[in-house]
Amino acid sequence: MRTGMIALALGLLTLRFLPALPPVWLLLLMPVVALMLLPFRTYPLALFLLGLTWACASAKAAMDDRLPERLDGQTLWLEGRVAGLPQTIDGVVRFQLDDPVSRRSRLPQQIRIGWYGGPAVGSGERWRLAVKLKRPGGLVNPGGFDYQAWLLAQRIGATGTVVDGHLLQPAEGNWRDGVRQRLLEVDAQGREGGLAALVLGDDSGLSTADWQALQATGTVHLLVISGTHIGLLAGLLYGLVAGLARWGAWPTFLPWLPSACIAAFIGALTYGLLAGWEVPVQRACIMLGLVLLWRLRFRHLGTTWPLLLALNLVLIAEPLISLRPGFWLSFLAVAILMLIFSARLGPWSWLQSWSRAQWLIAVGLLPVLLALNLPVSISGPVVNLLAVPWVSLLILPLALLGTLLLAIAPVGESLLWLAGGAMEGLFRFLVFAADLVPAWTGPHVPAWVWPLSLLGALLLLLPRGLPLRPLGWPMLLLCLFPPQKSVPVGQLEVLQLDVGQGLAILLRTRDHALLYDAGPRFGDFDIGERVVLPAIRRAGLKQLDTLLLSHADSDHAGGAAAILKGVPVKRVLAGDIARMPVELSAQACRNGETWTWNEVTFATWIWEHADEGNQASCVLSVEANGERLLLTGDIDVDAERAMLNDGFNVSAHWLQSPHHGSRSSSSRAFLRAVGAHGVLISRGRNNAFGHPHPLVVSRYGWSGMAIHDSAERGAITVRLGAYQAASAERSTRRFWRD
Repeated sequence: MRTGMIALALGLLTLRFLPALPPVWLLLLMPVVALMLLPFRTYPLALFLLGLTWACASAKAAMDDRLPERLDGQTLWLEGRVAGLPQTIDGVVRFQLDDPVSRRSRLPQQIRIGWYGGPAVGSGERWRLAVKLKRPGGLVNPGGFDYQAWLLAQRIGATGTVVDGHLLQPAEGNWRDGVRQRLLEVDAQGREGGLAALVLGDDSGLSTADWQALQATGTVHLLVISGTHIGLLAGLLYGLVAGLARWGAWPTFLPWLPSACIAAFIGALTYGLLAGWEVPVQRACIMLGLVLLWRLRFRHLGTTWPLLLALNLVLIAEPLISLRPGFWLSFLAVAILMLIFSARLGPWSWLQSWSRAQWLIAVGLLPVLLALNLPVSISGPVVNLLAVPWVSLLILPLALLGTLLLAIAPVGESLLWLAGGAMEGLFRFLVFAADLVPAWTGPHVPAWVWPLSLLGALLLLLPRGLPLRPLGWPMLLLCLFPPQKSVPVGQLEVLQLDVGQGLAILLRTRDHALLYDAGPRFGDFDIGERVVLPAIRRAGLKQLDTLLLSHADSDHAGGAAAILKGVPVKRVLAGDIARMPVELSAQACRNGETWTWNEVTFATWIWEHADEGNQASCVLSVEANGERLLLTGDIDVDAERAMLNDGFNVSAHWLQSPHHGSRSSSSRAFLRAVGAHGVLISRGRNNAFGHPHPLVVSRYGWSGMAIHDSAERGAITVRLGAYQAASAERSTRRFWRD
């Protein structure tokens, strides 16, 4: 039975690693073969095929429910009901529409929508909206967050931006939104939003600084409702009944064990409904129910039985959950706890159990965190030792009890005031820990390192005294200090990051690194922090020799502050210096400055008579082993003409498209003088500026240039000096990518 459950789980999990979904004929054939094999000793293979078939069929249904390509970028009037709790962040109202309808076309069952400067939107309301729709997509960078996979995991078939709209029907019986409004109105010492996150799963009240503190200390699981909270509440209720029974205060006519299990499960279900019954909460309730059932009736089957059954039930209910990092972390954390607390020769004290559990979970999850491209919290094991009981024994009970007693205003509000004060104290501690020991983002790890690191972590989780256990440390450390491929002398690695409507290009020689532009920033959404900085760290760089900002526009220099805060930078060089923020301490780009790193030559040019803005972009020319690259920022036709008249050597094999392919740039004379065979375009998909302009694209074609577009191909890598074709991140196939 156990072997069959493992085989079924492996079949369901295989979906996560498929480059493409099987064709329909193969999906129909696999269950037939599985049913033929099921009665024989090959039943594990049959269960594997059944699991894989179900996962692929479910994924295909979700892929088929996406917005048709002909509607990508189109604006449609549609009607739909608001699902979940809308969030307002930086003036943007974000919410989800379920079962939207339009007269012009069939739409996906779920659409995620943003309304810039929109009115208050309530859960359960029905709206008529004019929405500019987009197919699910996202930035694709090496080791970056995969937004497209995240959307598919939630079965969201389109995203959109509201152009206009009006309310058709108010919400009826919208009790969760009412509870949220009531929570936000009480005095919780400034932590009303945090309590809403803890009680209802509405994390819009957490600031950017709050999120940074939680991520740096590995405590996101304490404020974002997950299995942790479900388990904490269930454990409190179970422990309350067990304690009353031990003290003789429980009624003798009620068996305490069934009562404790029932109380724990009902409490967990109630909390799950209050939190919106999202997929992580459903997963936690399934796991909890099976654990309680095992505790009540089936302890003789061993501890792995409830975990395997829960794993299979969760995956059967939603196979796409394997695309979520939280799924892997939660199940593996439980598996680690089961491993370290079983097969011990002697019991641990409660203090040993608590402290060792934190450290061993950190060791066991380390390779997994790096494999999922998540930051590693160095302070997490120590911080969680204090933060988990603080939340579970103080903040959570006060917050839930205060919410339940809001009908008795003085009592409920007093409890929430105390909960808010306790949460404020928690965040002050988290900020202190995060400043003292920031989170760490690991470098790129070769594929062959992962099995060795996982094996090393497993060895370290085993009891002391077992043979080969000491080998776990060097094997585990391989993922922390993996061997890196260096750039040969005389060559340059060029990485144009996928930053949407903006620009960021990382240039690396053997011993030096330069970042040309830092990506955009829109309010608190900083691409420099979220995309560029992780890419620098993933490249194994400990510092930048030069940060060159072509000009001061926010789509090029917006992420500079985050870069300077996150990594040491020896020199900041900038064009359009008059508009550059003073705090960047930038030096003015000079016409004709040259330098050489590892036999790679760099030269700058700037139009000395340019107006401020795009014309004042600092141009960078790079030559490696005779192969040349020209980075142009946002120069226009006049700046191109001035560059040619100055006699600057513009000939290049690779050209960064001036001004993202705007019609105001890339003149015929300039393209003829450059003579590139490839052009790199950095832009946002369906951007409001229409970049690149069709006329400019046609000019590139007439000039014989191969177009490498970040919106279509993701991040693009060129090895300058090796005379090789460019490679793109989207060329690494994933079944959920177009």
